[in-house]
Amino acid sequence: MMHVRIYELGEGVPEVAVIGAIHGDEPCGKDAVERLVEADIAVERPVKLIIANEQAIKAEQRYVDNDLNRAFPGSPESDSHENRLAHDLLREVRGKTVLSLHSTQSSAEPFALVEEVDAVSRAVCPHLPIKKLVETKRFSDGRLIEQAHTIEVECGLQQSDSARKNAYWITRAFLSATGVLSAPIEGDVEPPLSLRQRDEGEVIVFQMLNQIPKKPANSYEVFVDNFQQVNTGDLFARADEDRYTADQSFFPILLSAHGYEDVFGYAADRVGTLR
Repeated sequence: MMHVRIYELGEGVPEVAVIGAIHGDEPCGKDAVERLVEADIAVERPVKLIIANEQAIKAEQRYVDNDLNRAFPGSPESDSHENRLAHDLLREVRGKTVLSLHSTQSSAEPFALVEEVDAVSRAVCPHLPIKKLVETKRFSDGRLIEQAHTIEVECGLQQSDSARKNAYWITRAFLSATGVLSAPIEGDVEPPLSLRQRDEGEVIVFQMLNQIPKKPANSYEVFVDNFQQVNTGDLFARADEDRYTADQSFFPILLSAHGYEDVFGYAADRVGTLR
């Protein structure tokens, strides 16, 4: 039995999809999908709206057996709930242009991730209320962006009200950019000011270079801001009494004290812009 909730809007076979709740502890995508379904929106082309990991949502956990966003392409014969789910979910979105909604412990500002900048991301990302796009490249193993034309967006801090609001308006922008929506939705108010200030325009592109490992410790601390350059010799993190300084300059991506078990996050380089 597939534990995925799917809504199809419009006539015909959808070529566009939105996925929320790949992680059960990131409710912003689920809320965005449900809000759009309840609004009974009129669409110009068909779209598939998906709430992915309902078992993890009900358990109020990130996942049941293992991280769904490290389980693709999955297997229908696996003993793991997420591995089976990855197989079924990929079947639903393969060949489509996909928006996958997430939240993070590292950044309140929304940003997007793709495996590699391609025609889809060039066409869509400049129309989203984001200013930063990250190429994951060799760090895409097991993620949906490795298997389908997917733009992941980190909508804000996990469990926050702003991430919920951002997820809805980011989805609205994505549906407009892909031709699914062409008119405002009745009853909508203006998006949050933080998103209105990110007018369409330049998107800065970063590329992940390597992971930043962290040792087992009782306490962790991060001293720098994501997407702000860390220079050679700068102190950027702590694990108990161990201090981490930069061997060379880098831009931190998804850097947080507790977001990952064995890494602080990623070091990246700034590689260009999209307009």
